[in-house]
Amino acid sequence: MSNAALGLIVGMALGFAGYFGGFGAFLLVAALGAIGFVAGRLLDGDVELGDFFRPRDRRR
Repeated sequence: MSNAALGLIVGMALGFAGYFGGFGAFLLVAALGAIGFVAGRLLDGDVELGDFFRPRDRRR
């Protein structure tokens, strides 16, 4: 599935949630979508869990 088609599906889901459930439902669907996106990237091996918890490199 292309990124454009996936973006269309996500946008429609957020639109329906916002229309039928209000702003709170919109935020809930957006938050769950973000969690699902990160979980999918973890399962694909594109991101490692340690990347979120390592301190950033501080260069002067």
